[in-house]
Amino acid sequence: MAALGGVLSLLGATLFWAGNYVVGAAAVGSVDPVSLVLLRWLLACVPLVVIAQLVERPRWREVLRGWPWLLALGATGMLGYTLLLYGSLEFTDAFSASLINAFNPALIALAAAVFLRQRLTPTSILGVLLALVGVLVVLSKGDPARLLTGGFGRGGFGQGELLMLAAIVVWTAYTILGRVAPPVPPIASTAAQAVAAVVLLAPVSLALGGPTLPATPDAVWSVAYIAVCPSVLSYLLWNRALRVIPPARAGVFLNLITVFTAILTVLLGQAITLPQVIGGCIVLGGVVIANAKAFARARA
Repeated sequence: MAALGGVLSLLGATLFWAGNYVVGAAAVGSVDPVSLVLLRWLLACVPLVVIAQLVERPRWREVLRGWPWLLALGATGMLGYTLLLYGSLEFTDAFSASLINAFNPALIALAAAVFLRQRLTPTSILGVLLALVGVLVVLSKGDPARLLTGGFGRGGFGQGELLMLAAIVVWTAYTILGRVAPPVPPIASTAAQAVAAVVLLAPVSLALGGPTLPATPDAVWSVAYIAVCPSVLSYLLWNRALRVIPPARAGVFLNLITVFTAILTVLLGQAITLPQVIGGCIVLGGVVIANAKAFARARA
């Protein structure tokens, strides 16, 4: 029964993260990315701090001793990644962004080999290359000539896709930093990073004239969803699942983000193209191959 609860928690977490792409794409139509990121973490940081205190009861003084790490993690994962993600959604669709994001585990495996000296097997290298091919299929929309001419992407020269590529590079840096940073309880760490993101971004937002507040009911609900579901509930569900499901097995569920994004896209009546389907399958296949050991542990 506990395992079933863990699986349901993982499904809920990945569904909320998938919703971040779809709802984020709608939100950037009325709220600029800087304001959206600031509002997201400003609204989420207080619940995260409260929940961390109730669930983990961390020693906050010890947590804050690692403030340089928390600032670096907040600047990359909470600030840089989300800014680039929402920036990309101004120019490309949610499903394409999620497909490019699906390449992230393969990129992390490559970065871990370079920076953490983790062994990269020939199978892993094959998986990384295959996943990269899938990303190129998505970027070119099935026409390799567009990669050479620079004319791919809905916004001209593929600003959205390129921003999403930058986002996963930043998230890779965040992941590598997280692996070498001093250990902190996960919810407390997320809360502290959210606060760091607000501290770093607030002056920038004020210098740009202050945050743009949502002006319509739809925009308000979009910001509320982003602040609550992928920012708070997903992390809570994920950490709840890790109590009963091994991390390697839980990691497999991250691939469902792309699947759920596709389902939400179809339910909203948006089109999914053949190159997206083909590229997505290639990316997911490459990720499975690149992380073959983790998948083997998950089946054990």
